[in-house]
Amino acid sequence: MSDEEDQGVGRVREPEGDEVLGIVLRKEGGGKYRVYCTDDRERICRIPGSKKRGIWVKRDSVVLVSPWDIQGDEKGDIVQSYSQAENEWLEDNGYLGEISEFL
Repeated sequence: MSDEEDQGVGRVREPEGDEVLGIVLRKEGGGKYRVYCTDDRERICRIPGSKKRGIWVKRDSVVLVSPWDIQGDEKGDIVQSYSQAENEWLEDNGYLGEISEFL
């Protein structure tokens, strides 16, 4: 058994294409969240309807954000939320960068 299996980390979804990692700063209301992303931008993000029941997000959660095609610098969708073990894996492999100071 490897160390990853001991921690409960299976396959961790990594950012693909224009997706970025972010940390939830606060809940804005109306199903929206303020997220600080690894590309040094703060976005207002929402959970899309198809994933609304499957993703639980709270303050200081690490999330995967897909910026919108229009207003992508300001808005995006939360695609996935990571567990504590997955957060540690992402930090150990250098994905979190500047946002690790918020953890």
